[in-house]
Amino acid sequence: MEYAEDDYLMISGIQHFKFCRRQWALIHVEQQWAENVHTVTGELMHKKAHDPYLTEKRKDTIIVRALPVSSRELGISGECDVVEFHKCEDGIQLHEHRGLYSVFPVEYKKGKPKLTEEDKLQVVAQALCLEEMFSTRVAQGAIFYGETRRREQIEITEELREEVIHMLAEMHQYYARKYTPKVKPSKVCNACSLKDICLPKLNKTVSVKTYIEQRLEEEE
Repeated sequence: MEYAEDDYLMISGIQHFKFCRRQWALIHVEQQWAENVHTVTGELMHKKAHDPYLTEKRKDTIIVRALPVSSRELGISGECDVVEFHKCEDGIQLHEHRGLYSVFPVEYKKGKPKLTEEDKLQVVAQALCLEEMFSTRVAQGAIFYGETRRREQIEITEELREEVIHMLAEMHQYYARKYTPKVKPSKVCNACSLKDICLPKLNKTVSVKTYIEQRLEEEE
């Protein structure tokens, strides 16, 4: 199956979906968004990483910024912050460059490495797009964290690939149904930029229907 471009989802939605399915739906289905200090800092980091007119060559490495990527098979599109093409013996050919190159996506994130996998899954989704576009195999990628100023190398394993593929299938189902999951409060809610829109605390109160029924029963 191949998706039409009008049905493409955003690659960046992977991390939202892994973090909280309701957050993803509020942003990508209902088109709601709210900024906090975390999202603003992240945007500033991406602006520094992105310069679509800049391609650098450092010895045997070609660095491309803000590279548009997409996948018809997965129905996703977006931009890679940075893609490095490393000269190697077994790789792909690049226009106007001699030799063969491997493909290495690099995602920029504020903060520090997480115990959860949402950042890794976003890199894996980028790798799957690059594989389809360049007809190659992407074995590794990296995440650069602004707080530590270091890269974390990511192995693009079969397990991570399968998780991304299954998540994207679920995301497409939700999007087609225009479905927003119900609130499931957890400790991550306090760090969410949409908590004032999502209102997770209201989940602990009775619904309007239940409230009215209770009041009617009291008056009988």
